[in-house]
Amino acid sequence: MSMPARPAPSTGFRLRNLALPATSLAVLAAATTYVGLVDPRESGHYPSCPYLVITGLPCPGCGGLRCVHALTHLDLPAALGYNALAVALFPLIGWLWLRWAVRTGRGEPRRTLADPRWLRALLAVVLVFWIVRDLPFGAALAP
Repeated sequence: MSMPARPAPSTGFRLRNLALPATSLAVLAAATTYVGLVDPRESGHYPSCPYLVITGLPCPGCGGLRCVHALTHLDLPAALGYNALAVALFPLIGWLWLRWAVRTGRGEPRRTLADPRWLRALLAVVLVFWIVRDLPFGAALAP
């Protein structure tokens, strides 16, 4: 019994293929707008980081909401102070989204986000950032 043939990717760009990338962008824009309008430095609007509550140490994502809030107000120095890794990763995330949207629009088959070696490297960077920001000499990286 033979497997059905995989459909060939369509040629040309199709707007109807962009439903999922457009929806994800709309959700991200709405969340960013909310964080931009509702200051994370004021208590009661967002949950606390469980890792920070349990250990008293910041995780790699700690300061991320304050970072996004600062970026929505065009305050890059404050954003870097809250979470420099997030600021560094936002352009990468934007590029990955754009690549996904273009490939989806062209009807190309789905692929993984990146080569496993790149994912391992990213994980290593996050882990090093996490460890360094929790050490005394890396206090400047803590939010």
